[in-house]
Amino acid sequence: MKIGVLGAGSWGTALAILLHENGHEVTLWSIDKREVAMIDEKREQVEKLPGVMIPDRIAVTNDVESSVTGKDMLVMAVPSIFVRSTSKMIAPYIKEGQLIVNVAKGIEEDTLMNMTDIIEDEIKQARVVVLSGPSHAEEVGRRIPTTVVAGAHDKATAEEIQEAFMSPVFRVYTSPDMVGIELGAALKNVIALAAGIVDGLGLGDNTKAALITRGIAEITRLGLAMGGRFETFIGLSGIGDLIVTCTSTHSRNHNAGYLIGQGKSYQEAMDEVKMVVEGVYSAKAALALAKKYNVEVPITEQVNQVLFEGRSAKDAVTSLLMRNRTSECDWS
Repeated sequence: MKIGVLGAGSWGTALAILLHENGHEVTLWSIDKREVAMIDEKREQVEKLPGVMIPDRIAVTNDVESSVTGKDMLVMAVPSIFVRSTSKMIAPYIKEGQLIVNVAKGIEEDTLMNMTDIIEDEIKQARVVVLSGPSHAEEVGRRIPTTVVAGAHDKATAEEIQEAFMSPVFRVYTSPDMVGIELGAALKNVIALAAGIVDGLGLGDNTKAALITRGIAEITRLGLAMGGRFETFIGLSGIGDLIVTCTSTHSRNHNAGYLIGQGKSYQEAMDEVKMVVEGVYSAKAALALAKKYNVEVPITEQVNQVLFEGRSAKDAVTSLLMRNRTSECDWS
């Protein structure tokens, strides 16, 4: 297949290498001319995926038209805040029925739309799918095994993605639950910020385990209210992605949360991490969705208060622990 990967950050670069090694003809696009020049010269994404060499046969370009025309598949790997603008940019060059695989994770704050909905909104002639799961670029780029899930409107398209991406180190399952996959992918970043805050405060493994557990409960409540399937939230794009994002040193959301727990503002934390921290951009949208569907999301509420209302991280933890008494499951 001829495949264009849009976004030459860590994830886009790792997927471009994976797809190339699967035998596809890959073009890697970046909006940043300086980034393209650096990758072309060094054959390495020095800033975002150091130590992982990019094969010479992967073309790297700043030209959007050549990166999307004549391609069997496109991979949308830009940060979530740039998915709409990138979709608008490429829309004039997209053919009818073009397959676009979204790997960005987030919720648009002003519309509360997920990423595949945004792409479909801007490129109505495209077939849009989602690929998600526990898959840090730093490990995928180094051929460390993982498994992910491809969600699509129809089984045949999901299996097409499965065929293109699957390898001895990258197993792909299929699912019809695009809503659940996207929501799990976005909300886990918010919970990961909280997990990082817990570590930044110097709290223990018990605290973080409790947070992750109540975090997946929170994500599942909202996801079911929005039409997602329970199996998705106990699957790869739910608990799987949540665990890795809450515990890994590769996680930019966890690392930003850690700095916030140590007393830095979210802007200072993002500046130090030096990559887009998706959880910061998804936190407000997640809370708005919860209000829209009348679902309790206490962790998300506290994350928003710490990020945007000046609440101390320590007070947020106390507030979560001292909420009204309740039961874990229904007694009836």
